[in-house]
Amino acid sequence: MTPSPVRVLVADDQPLLRHSLALLLDAAPDLATAGTAATGDEAVQLTRELRPDVVLMDIRMPGGDGIEATRRITADAALDAVRVLVLSMFELDEYVYAALRAGASGFLLKDARPDELLDAVRRTHAGESLFAPSILTRLVEHYLARPVAPGRDRRRLGTLTERETEVLSLVAGGLSNDEIAAALTISVKTVKSHVGSLLAKLAARDRAQLVIAAYENGLVGSAGQAS
Repeated sequence: MTPSPVRVLVADDQPLLRHSLALLLDAAPDLATAGTAATGDEAVQLTRELRPDVVLMDIRMPGGDGIEATRRITADAALDAVRVLVLSMFELDEYVYAALRAGASGFLLKDARPDELLDAVRRTHAGESLFAPSILTRLVEHYLARPVAPGRDRRRLGTLTERETEVLSLVAGGLSNDEIAAALTISVKTVKSHVGSLLAKLAARDRAQLVIAAYENGLVGSAGQAS
């Protein structure tokens, strides 16, 4: 039985880009456009109506920007299964941090290649965080510049096993499940089990929040490398 395609809602205020992204998605056998939105408010409304698997969200849109729309979507318990991938032409730090705080699962630049975009949608749907390499580097630098506070998150990291801590460090480095499995010489199924345990122990919505937890607790010592 052929699995159902990943359904994607495209939210962007530029008609040509919306149309181009829809064509790109529909050309992939495992992806499909669920709908398109031109404003932030419309993106929220259509997400509630259509229940897509992934929302490709632009930032600068009229009628409520993409950050606010992302916040409203991720705060809605009825939309818990929906993942938001922010697609922007700007890699300004305030946009990246605002998108993550709003609950986005990843941040990709609009100059990404078509194959990178399709892979990002698939990985986002699979529960993996996705960041453009330049953005991942700046995220690490941002969190390294902050003092590590011995708070609740630090205590919760103490409940992790040694293997879970290793997996968390690799997740923070932007590695996929397949890449983590290869690095640790374990099965992909085992990696998924460890990631599931990390999500539960750290009360994280998705891998993007695991990435932040790793940075905040000093598990990453340089751009994308475990400390």
